[in-house]
Amino acid sequence: MTELNEQGGFRVSMLASGSSGNCTYIETPKKKILVDCGLSGKKIQSLMHEIDRDLSEVDAILVTHEHRDHIHGLGVLARRYGVDLYANEATWKALPTTVGQIKNEQKHIFEMGEVLTLGDMDIQSFGVSHDAVAPQFYSFHYHNKQFVMLTDTGYVSDRLRGLLKNADAYLIESNHDLELLRMGRYPWNLKQRILGDQGHLSNDDGALAVSEMVGDKTKRIYLGHLSQDNNIKSLAHETMETILSEKGLGVNHTFKVLDTDPYVATELFKV
Repeated sequence: MTELNEQGGFRVSMLASGSSGNCTYIETPKKKILVDCGLSGKKIQSLMHEIDRDLSEVDAILVTHEHRDHIHGLGVLARRYGVDLYANEATWKALPTTVGQIKNEQKHIFEMGEVLTLGDMDIQSFGVSHDAVAPQFYSFHYHNKQFVMLTDTGYVSDRLRGLLKNADAYLIESNHDLELLRMGRYPWNLKQRILGDQGHLSNDDGALAVSEMVGDKTKRIYLGHLSQDNNIKSLAHETMETILSEKGLGVNHTFKVLDTDPYVATELFKV
């Protein structure tokens, strides 16, 4: 396994991103962590092997919220590997019984708005607007590099756009195309949930949000949490590139727009 240069940034792979399950891997020279475990333990191990890593190496798992597509494999991995787990107190209380027993010594409180230091990495938590008990996502800092994860939110506030501005890389939600959702097979009450302020960002909303956050440092924008029913990867990609280009931003010059997948890990890229 290749050692990271202390000054050379850190590495990230979106192992899975989509409405069926979410899991992201992040490593620095001193720490290896997962954010969410929304697939089976067996599938997550398979995805780790795709990037030449193993679950036995993971030091910690961060939880964003209690929805199944983010915690499906959490209990299994906790019991199998004895790894440290971090979530805010409200989320711990909201986890379904299907997660199973987790030892108290593995559970750590990481409250919204706080900064957690794990080894050589600082992690900023921030709240999002989603219909979970206390959903939060994370911004990761290692030396001068920053990676932001922002999905599962109905909107992005001005405060949040300012807090997350000019990161080196983003995972931003592009959950649905508005017309595909409106014309699709979902019942009206579910469509209303997705479209609401506590739902999910559309392709357009995700692009508009990230257009106000990219800066001189930004090199990669990954599109995440795409709906399998109400979106198409090429359409999400085209919408993002079009809106960013219309805003006069350097698409494919100063930064790239990249895709994620619910079944195939992205390359382990250097932030």
